[in-house]
Amino acid sequence: MNQRTDEALSKVPEVTLVFWIIKIFATTLGETGGDALSMSMNLGYLLSTGIFAAIFLAAVIVQIRAKRFHPVIYWTTIIATTTVGTTLADFADRSLGIGYAGGSALLFGLLILSLAIWYRTLGSVSINTVGSSKSELFYWVTIMFSQTLGTALGDWTADTAGLGYEGGAILFSVLLILIAAAYYRTKLSHTVLFWAAFILTRPLGAVVGDFLDKPINTGGLDLSRYTASAVLLSAIAVFLAAFQHRPAKLNH
Repeated sequence: MNQRTDEALSKVPEVTLVFWIIKIFATTLGETGGDALSMSMNLGYLLSTGIFAAIFLAAVIVQIRAKRFHPVIYWTTIIATTTVGTTLADFADRSLGIGYAGGSALLFGLLILSLAIWYRTLGSVSINTVGSSKSELFYWVTIMFSQTLGTALGDWTADTAGLGYEGGAILFSVLLILIAAAYYRTKLSHTVLFWAAFILTRPLGAVVGDFLDKPINTGGLDLSRYTASAVLLSAIAVFLAAFQHRPAKLNH
């Protein structure tokens, strides 16, 4: 199987700096977009979760049925996971009364379980092996749990731990820098480091999103959720249009 065939079978993007920039924009959009529906439109967490879950399922079906890598389809699905993750985590943490710590612990357990079942079933959780419908399904379920976990973890850090939005953003930024250093300077598993970074970009987006749209008296900038969401969506569109996006190379 040659490289061209490999890339045709891979429907997830190559991991580059642009990938991580768009991922952070997408996770921040998930926070502002999720809050716009559940809070600004007063639809509540449960109904908003149902709406975003339907969008997520539709996006996943389109993504899995696609014959090749489509950046717009892929990032639409990522945005869908992060919006439904926002409202689902808020519903569990606030409406069900689990709390941020409890919600984070539960979702972390589900994430680890998802990765363990994926590894036991297919032998690898590397993105370079996501080339079949089954591996894609595991990939998106794992991402769904990671996005939801990130929301709960971001809220827990900013509120319960008392770091605030700016403190939370600094904390998660530093952790991501350390992961990047480990990627280039150590022999730690690149697969483990990828998933660690992927998970941590979500709470970073959560605290940045909250910083943008929460009231000034709670440490935010009190910007319109609609405006913030539109700006973030526009930024993602610019990065999709301005840069080349290649599929990840599959391992044989």
